[in-house]
Amino acid sequence: MNTFRKRILESINNENLQTALDNNTERRLKGRAAAFESIPDWRERRLRANKIRADVIDNLDAYLEKFIAKNEANGVIVHRAKDAAEAIQIVLNIAKESPQSRGVRGENQKESSRKVLVAKSKSMVSEEIALNHALEKENIEVIETDLGEYIVQLRHERPSHIITPAAHLKKEQVAELFHEKLGIPYTTDIPTLTATARKVLREVFLTADIGLSGVNFGVAETGGVCIITNEGNGRMVTTLPPIHIALMGMERIVPNLDDLALMLSLLPRSATGQKLTVYTQLLHKPIQNQTRHLVILDNGRTRLRNSPLKESLYCIRCGACLNACPVFRELGGHAYIGSDLSIAPYPGPIGSVISPGLLGENYVQLAQASSLCGACKDACPVNIDLPKLLTRVRAGQATEERGKKKEEGAGLTSTTRFGLQMYTRIATHPRLFAASQKLAALTFSLFAPFSQWIRLPAFTGWGYSKDFPKFAGKTFRERYKGKHGGRETSIQVDKFAGEQVGRFEGEQVGKFESEPVSQFIHELTALSGHVYQTTNATKDIIEFLKTRNINKIHLEPNVLDENFLREVGIEFTHPNPTRRSLSG
Repeated sequence: MNTFRKRILESINNENLQTALDNNTERRLKGRAAAFESIPDWRERRLRANKIRADVIDNLDAYLEKFIAKNEANGVIVHRAKDAAEAIQIVLNIAKESPQSRGVRGENQKESSRKVLVAKSKSMVSEEIALNHALEKENIEVIETDLGEYIVQLRHERPSHIITPAAHLKKEQVAELFHEKLGIPYTTDIPTLTATARKVLREVFLTADIGLSGVNFGVAETGGVCIITNEGNGRMVTTLPPIHIALMGMERIVPNLDDLALMLSLLPRSATGQKLTVYTQLLHKPIQNQTRHLVILDNGRTRLRNSPLKESLYCIRCGACLNACPVFRELGGHAYIGSDLSIAPYPGPIGSVISPGLLGENYVQLAQASSLCGACKDACPVNIDLPKLLTRVRAGQATEERGKKKEEGAGLTSTTRFGLQMYTRIATHPRLFAASQKLAALTFSLFAPFSQWIRLPAFTGWGYSKDFPKFAGKTFRERYKGKHGGRETSIQVDKFAGEQVGRFEGEQVGKFESEPVSQFIHELTALSGHVYQTTNATKDIIEFLKTRNINKIHLEPNVLDENFLREVGIEFTHPNPTRRSLSG
């Protein structure tokens, strides 16, 4: 955990990184907001998408069986891989059996020295299983053809973002990289840089023995493999080489083409701020003289499906939660490291759930890098409750097996865990908690008699950048008692168990003499609330909305006269009853 903190501090203090992250975030958030303006019913769409993804994960075996059968009927060779090692071996076997006589890569190279060349489109699953490294160890050359992926490959780095792999770099850094690696004069002119990459990669497309791609969605109804890109490299690697390998996580299924259309209305808007990506492919049968292999990977997904983190499998890999997360926006993807210092293949809020969920305890500490503010849930196009999942990872539920629950506080240092356990013991015993408040106030008054702040040592983590206000000399209970003339409730009741858990001295509060409505108004007003009494709620609310130029609301059923609302042009939506029952 200390090393994790060290990496976090390095990222925060890296000026180039902070500039690059700020530029990327601002562009993505503005683009997403503008793109979603064109679909006013996006809230309803994300609820429908959530329902579809939930259905797929609940019935995954049946959908996979149908999807595989359709692919085999289409002439695709389907492989099932239970883990990373098996998936890598499948790809290696295909590569070793491939013919190496498809053209000459360069006039100055001898055919006898030629390696098998793999032209690779973007695939996060390949990052998950470290495929490139495994192929290179077997003397197979792999070239990334997505521009961002190609840049980080030249730098020997992992992608720092699910959608924009080089989001951590400024154009000046890319210019220096191309100058050193590709031998061009230093320039920050973006068209020149992209033209240089295009020239190099075009030769790769034309001479590759194997094209390897990821899969955005698999359509169970038709067996179609959907791949979306913006640079056209996806089309190149799936059509030009004699062999195409599609690498797919087993959860990336949609039932039919209508459901695919819904996902495609949400994914590009959330990922890149586009209404639709430039290239949207739907592959069925291999083209003439081509062999297509589909590798469907488990690698912990079955375990995740049967765990409290099941909802994380709804993810469609848009990266919106990364752009929305205030922590990721300050750190970037390379700060998300495991206990072995390896960079997690999936960073950000969703990565902090699926990285430990798929790859084990090495990455459980990532869930601590979250404020649980809920911005990730608001941004998610399939309405995944990421804050809930992050707290489950923290509670040790990411690596549960066979009903054996791990120790709570996953990812915390032993010192922090001990401190929280002690706090829990004190806070659940009212008299002990009251005594500890007085003791804390006295203790810190002695150490800092003239300051209103408590300065904790840097080694505590919190103390590195934060000061705490000094404990109050009088507790809230004492102040309340003085303000209300000694009146105080005599007992405290555990609302879950319904049992008395403590007794306090003081005068018992009698029953309110006023009616319940008056009591409610009194309490709400005390909390700065506003109460409007009316005899016609629908009419008065319509007038209220019109004064503020509001013409669309979210409405609980059977509250207002909905026909009247329609007559005056007020649009409304209802909560999703299925979602409510699941979360209730």
